[in-house]
Amino acid sequence: MSAAAAPAPAAEAPLLRADAEGIATLTLNRPQARNALSLGLMAALQAEFDRIGQDSAVRAVILRGAGPAFCAGHDLKEMRADPGREAVSAVFRACSALMLTITRLPQPVIAEVHGIATAAGCQLVATCDLAVSASGARFATPGVNIGLFCSTPMVALSRAVPRKAALEMLLLGEPIDAAEALRIGLVNRVVPEAELEGAVRAMAARIASKAPRVLAIGKAAFAAQAELGLEEAYAHAAAVMTRNMMMADAAEGIDAFLTKRAPRWEG
Repeated sequence: MSAAAAPAPAAEAPLLRADAEGIATLTLNRPQARNALSLGLMAALQAEFDRIGQDSAVRAVILRGAGPAFCAGHDLKEMRADPGREAVSAVFRACSALMLTITRLPQPVIAEVHGIATAAGCQLVATCDLAVSASGARFATPGVNIGLFCSTPMVALSRAVPRKAALEMLLLGEPIDAAEALRIGLVNRVVPEAELEGAVRAMAARIASKAPRVLAIGKAAFAAQAELGLEEAYAHAAAVMTRNMMMADAAEGIDAFLTKRAPRWEG
């Protein structure tokens, strides 16, 4: 748990943080609510991601859920308890800000998915840079079944998977299994549940071994070029590569490759 985390006992804190070997692990900790994204949990996530973004010691982030599920979406009980326009708007503003923060974070974020990832939980998976799923996991954007189309999850989902696959999930509201999530590109890998934690940590460790400034420049460039036309995307990518080539990390990495030694990255 980070030193700046909420003072509540660990068992009651909505979010847990543990850091080791350049990897920050954030655990959604509302297992009794299937880790539904209450305003409190989103605020805790926002605060931790803001801190991580300024922490050069963190090179990769793992996002996971405690208990039987990854994340069941927004906390509908909380939303119905205060159904006024301003309260509802605050929920979706907080969620949108959180997703943008994850996208803009310098460090890569890996979703470690088990159980269910539904609605805003599926949005979290689609927003993370990488996702590894347990073979028994299920994914859905089921809002259409309760009269609430998953419009904000749609933003991340439609950028992560093909249009028709996204629309099928959004219009039918039916869950897909991990194999289908892998087929359409919502997750990168599917592993047996017993191997999930190890597979994610191994992936994070490989990322953490790279030059952190290069990871940051690459992640930002990927997001930027994806929103551009082909010609503009190449112009942007060429400018980024030129800037990257002027960095000490590029000189060190190329020299290490040419002399057949391990690179020594700065900070």
